[in-house]
Amino acid sequence: MSEPATAQGVKVLGGPVERADEILTTEALEFVAGLQRAFGTRRDELLARRTERRAETARAGRLDFLAETRHIREGDWRVAEAPADIRDRRVEITGPTDRKMSVNALNSGARVWLADLEDANTPHWSNVVAGQVNLYDVVRKQVELTAPDGKEYKLRDDVRHAVPLVRPRGWHFDDKHVLVDGTPVVGALLDFGLYFFHNARELLDRDSGPYFYLPKLESHLEARLWNDVFTHAQRELGIPHGSVRATVLIETYPAAFEMEEILYELRDHSAGLNAGRWDYLFSVIKTFRDSGSYILPDRNGVGMTAPFMRAYTELLVRTCHKRGAFAIGGMAAFIPSKDPGVNEKAMTKVHDDKKREAQDGFDGSWVAHPGLVEICFEEFNAVLGDKPNQLERTREDVAVTVEQLLDVAATPGERTIEGLRAAVDVGVRYIASWLGGNGAAAIHNLMEDAATAEISRSQIWQWLHNDVVLAGGERVTRELVREVLAETQRELRAEDGFAGQNLDRAVELFERVAIADEFVDFLTLPAYEQLD
Repeated sequence: MSEPATAQGVKVLGGPVERADEILTTEALEFVAGLQRAFGTRRDELLARRTERRAETARAGRLDFLAETRHIREGDWRVAEAPADIRDRRVEITGPTDRKMSVNALNSGARVWLADLEDANTPHWSNVVAGQVNLYDVVRKQVELTAPDGKEYKLRDDVRHAVPLVRPRGWHFDDKHVLVDGTPVVGALLDFGLYFFHNARELLDRDSGPYFYLPKLESHLEARLWNDVFTHAQRELGIPHGSVRATVLIETYPAAFEMEEILYELRDHSAGLNAGRWDYLFSVIKTFRDSGSYILPDRNGVGMTAPFMRAYTELLVRTCHKRGAFAIGGMAAFIPSKDPGVNEKAMTKVHDDKKREAQDGFDGSWVAHPGLVEICFEEFNAVLGDKPNQLERTREDVAVTVEQLLDVAATPGERTIEGLRAAVDVGVRYIASWLGGNGAAAIHNLMEDAATAEISRSQIWQWLHNDVVLAGGERVTRELVREVLAETQRELRAEDGFAGQNLDRAVELFERVAIADEFVDFLTLPAYEQLD
């Protein structure tokens, strides 16, 4: 394998990866270093602001719309019109950027592929670089694979290939494998910078463009930083302003109160908002983890019809269509099963979920498996017909209040020992998979990403630190959590087919982030320390 190039002030500490020399060129590394030098300090300041704001919010016991940005919410403005190839987004498939997924996603029939460098991807250095190699080939329609069993994966010429929207890592994540002037590079800038440098011009020449999903933003100031990154990157490479388009995942509780402001900051580069439902639940818990007013029931019992979740999605559609932006629905994570009974029950739920979203005014929605693409098409086609979207449905009937967004206490359901066991089971299974290099894990017929483990461990932390008594009378204590963890560890070790090489580390890490005195913001940060 060829060694990557070097650039002034840049050190690549990651090991050799096939075709790394094509991605980590001197020019590409210089471009990434320029992004880091221009925006790294602002990123640091915004992360510090997150901590300060969380403390202020905890003291107040509530979030609210911002008084200082009222003029934006009351102003008359719209985001730029979307490019032609992403005006119809009725079905989007999500998944990591490994080579097999790249081919399957493009061939799936979905309109868009969320090419995930974030929560569905373990940031092993090999995954980070290989993902960029695969995306390079995806853009040029030259991606293919011969698997070890001899099966070939090639792009079909009889389907409309999905348009890639790349999701870089969140602002909180640094990549220890690349140093710029002695400091680890911001993961988001590395992911964005390499993809943009190598592919922006090529995409435009192919009548497309550099399109992105932006995760885990907590404020319009973080959106403003992304907008400045886009403007800088386009100027540096001579790419026309506005070529970049980004869809922001509204998956943090604070961001739900700044949707209009986020769209406004990105208005030249906006492609809409997405209802990132699972991370949103994690953020609700994280934001008010010390408060007894925001304690959720078992995770599996919290659906999209819960009052506070309904308010969030209704406001998202209203906000987007008011400003001419797309509203994209949440994930259907089911993986088709060989059990007809399991399939029938799950498919009915997927139909109901997508029908609700289409009827509420969403312009499209997510699925995690090619087997769900047709279901999503069926429900959105029934509402959209031949129209590419439903931006004209401005939902002026919607008037969501702060109190409705905050009404977590009205969520139906119980907190049970079964829910605690399920949280431990799924959380440990996912972390073991993540440590092994697979960030998109099939668990109990669901495709899970990092949000799964985050919800699981944060809910246990919340129950423990708020002295919750479960429906069966059990008080959540450290001893109870450790007991359930030990049971889970024994069961998984005995389970046929479970890859147990990372089990002990997964149990130790889950215990640490679930019962520690101080809440760990993202479990992937201490997990990342364990990766080479």
